[in-house]
Amino acid sequence: MARILVVDDEIGIRELLSEILYDEGHTVELAENAAQARAARLRARPDLVLLDIWMPDTDGVSLLKEWGSQGLLDMPVIMMSGHATVDTAVEATRIGAVDFLEKPITLQKLLKSIAAGLARPVLSPSLAAAARLPERRPETGQPLVTTPAPEAAEPQAKDTGNSLLGSIALDQPLRDARDEFERIYFEYHLGRENHSMTRVSEKTGLERTHLYRKLKQLGIDSSRKKSS
Repeated sequence: MARILVVDDEIGIRELLSEILYDEGHTVELAENAAQARAARLRARPDLVLLDIWMPDTDGVSLLKEWGSQGLLDMPVIMMSGHATVDTAVEATRIGAVDFLEKPITLQKLLKSIAAGLARPVLSPSLAAAARLPERRPETGQPLVTTPAPEAAEPQAKDTGNSLLGSIALDQPLRDARDEFERIYFEYHLGRENHSMTRVSEKTGLERTHLYRKLKQLGIDSSRKKSS
């Protein structure tokens, strides 16, 4: 499960991508312009960004450059557009985008690109530059050659025979185990916040619409319990 920021000025695109990503188990944050995207990026680093190129205030390529110059481009960014040229796509990937999707985006291409982006390590420009520079001796400025330390033996995994995580059976399909975990997770937050959907939405990072849909999908009663 990843936290994905979707940046697009078209509400229909935002809602469609949000529903698809939510159904795949991701947490989704939405931004309709560059200003909202900046604020979201400063609040917390997303695991991946879907960024539209053509937006009314600042275009996606300019925002990508801005993040790169500020050292904030330390997450995979996938560009999207229905009107971009090949040169624009090339420029975006040169700046740091990991992929480019042409609208209308097919479900298969979207999920494949996201999976590849999440599996790809991304360094910030400053870290990437530092990784390429060898350490130097302060007195001479010459590269410092060090003898690598011997690799420590990896600890061997032990089979304890325990197929339970709390009350969740681990020998069942992933989707079923995830549903059990999410049911426990949401019931915990509903109880803790006295079934206040506003506070539960804030705690879990889900929009209220998605939260209601998720609770219904899991068979959880979201109504506030009346005291007898």
